[in-house]
Amino acid sequence: MAKSVQAMEQADLLDLQQRAARQVRLDITFRDEARSGALTPELQVIPAGEGEIGADASEYGHQEHESPRRYVVLEKPFALGRFAVTREEWDAFAEAAGWEPWDWLVWPRTPRTPIFNIKPASIQQYLEWLSEETGKRYRLPTEAEWEYACRAGTRTPFAFGEVVGCRDVHFNSLFPYEERRQRRRWYIPACFPLSRPLDVGSFQPNLWGLYDMHGNVQEFTSSPWHDNHASLPRDGVYRRDPDNEWVVVKGGSWFDPAVNTRSAARRRRNIDEMDTNLGFRVLRELDD
Repeated sequence: MAKSVQAMEQADLLDLQQRAARQVRLDITFRDEARSGALTPELQVIPAGEGEIGADASEYGHQEHESPRRYVVLEKPFALGRFAVTREEWDAFAEAAGWEPWDWLVWPRTPRTPIFNIKPASIQQYLEWLSEETGKRYRLPTEAEWEYACRAGTRTPFAFGEVVGCRDVHFNSLFPYEERRQRRRWYIPACFPLSRPLDVGSFQPNLWGLYDMHGNVQEFTSSPWHDNHASLPRDGVYRRDPDNEWVVVKGGSWFDPAVNTRSAARRRRNIDEMDTNLGFRVLRELDD
């Protein structure tokens, strides 16, 4: 029976994660080996459990499409990318598969910058290549899996609590959270605005060891867009709708105000869309 993670203390949440890793005979943090020796993403074991996703009007920054709050049950543990996929990880795939970007695209500056300007169709190619290289199944997380892992047992707007600043999360520092919530008419940004993502791991991780779930780059999920959570299945998995050309992205980015980096925040993006503030992280299914 799945445990209600939002009723647990931090020590118990960490113990739950440790037991999940032991169950699948892995370290909490691990990396699969590729047959070719190519670089693969670092992964973090996320325990099974029950948790609430979404937000209501009592949360500052709430939008109607985040309602209602819904409980989801994730019956099996899984592994999620410790970071968003980086340029150096993508380059390993590109070299092996002969994938080339268009010459005119803006591209990440450093090897540890999250990869961006990648269409979902190319992401799927990467996931299939990664699965073949490792013999394990890689895919994008669902919205429910992503938010459950991001929250790491919390019900607050952020995995770090009620408030974050630009020294905790990489968002557009002209639009901070607490100052806006208090409706201050004048404030000096605590950080200089940067119009680009930072290297992964520039800020602290959440309790389960995941970095940059808030801010830096928005992240694709596999979930088709719905205008609210009213019809969300208990397992958080929607049936595929070929007529729905929109998917859910999570996490917010360097371009977004702080309210858009909350755990519950979600945005609609097209299945063919790519952008300089839009990346992804991988989910790796775990063997029983």
